[in-house]
Amino acid sequence: MKNIICLALTLLVLVACEKPNKIGFVDNGTLINDYQEKKDLEERFKTKEDAFKKKTDSVSQAFQLEVQETQLKAQKSSRKKAQELMTGLQQKQQLLQQQMQFEQQQLSQSFQTEVDSLIIKVKDFVKDYGKTNQYDFVLGTSDAAATVLYGKDQTDLTQTILEALNAEYKK
Repeated sequence: MKNIICLALTLLVLVACEKPNKIGFVDNGTLINDYQEKKDLEERFKTKEDAFKKKTDSVSQAFQLEVQETQLKAQKSSRKKAQELMTGLQQKQQLLQQQMQFEQQQLSQSFQTEVDSLIIKVKDFVKDYGKTNQYDFVLGTSDAAATVLYGKDQTDLTQTILEALNAEYKK
């Protein structure tokens, strides 16, 4: 009987000493959007987008001049020749539109690929941070998908991880 009581007390002490899970959470939106590498990426692509817009405007202006010149030629030409000139212009316009659309898609795809790569990098960083700091769980939340409805401020790792990410990026 004495042994059973001692065994029960020992088990009770062991259970009482069990360490609770260490849990933290991050705001995914803040973490990604305030990450300096993403800001730099957006700035790089803004510059590329501005250059593309200037190119598009330039091509458009050149084409408009060509349209005006062709219209003048068409007025002085026979009906058949005028029709040929206008058909050629329509084909050229379609070709230019397709080319600009293709370049715009390439730019968008390139940006999305880099953002996706950046998100994977951030997820890996958070995972490593959790392992290094002995977290059992690091949860993610955002305004769009609020998986963490409440968390104590000391369990919010967003700023801590963001600072560590930005420090890593500066290296």
